Amino acid sequence: MPVDGRVARGDATRRIVLRRAVDIASVEGLEGLSLGRLATELELSKSGVFALFGSKEELQLAAIETASAIFAENVVGPTKEVEPGIARLRALCANWLDYSERRVFPGGCFFYNTGAEFDARTGRVHDALANASRAFAEFIRTAVVEAKKAGHLRESVEVNRLAFELHALGRAANADSVMFGGTEPYALARAAITARLDDATS
Repeated sequence: MPVDGRVARGDATRRIVLRRAVDIASVEGLEGLSLGRLATELELSKSGVFALFGSKEELQLAAIETASAIFAENVVGPTKEVEPGIARLRALCANWLDYSERRVFPGGCFFYNTGAEFDARTGRVHDALANASRAFAEFIRTAVVEAKKAGHLRESVEVNRLAFELHALGRAANADSVMFGGTEPYALARAAITARLDDATS
């Protein structure tokens, strides 16, 4: 059946607004978002943008969902194409650092920055961010478990500790690069991750 033109236009506008919203939020935080600001910046009807989201909180939640999809496209999806084991674990770390370094979001990792903004709060936005961050941490852990089950890691390797260390190194690289500029934090993180995984496999 033919697609209603108004629905198609609304979906297209929603995508445009959310792409701009996640870029703003990665730099200024989710509190930096407003429906009026987005309408003005994108030269869209304010009433039309309000009709798409209804409230600032709904806009924030939609931005988190959009950022999750972009993150999955750049980090999780490509990693899943690699055979489970140490190769997938190394690819995961590489993809994650590349995503941050390429500034897929101008403020670096969307979830690191917005997570720090909402980590001590309560509510739906906090919960959405916590769930997204928890899901990625579990994805790292699963990759470690797979590598250990495949016999690629030493039997003495403690899964939760290694997953935590890899997660911490990626987050530190993002934080230092955003704060101080330059790419050296990524080079340091890559070297540290390589050394840690080499030690875990020897």
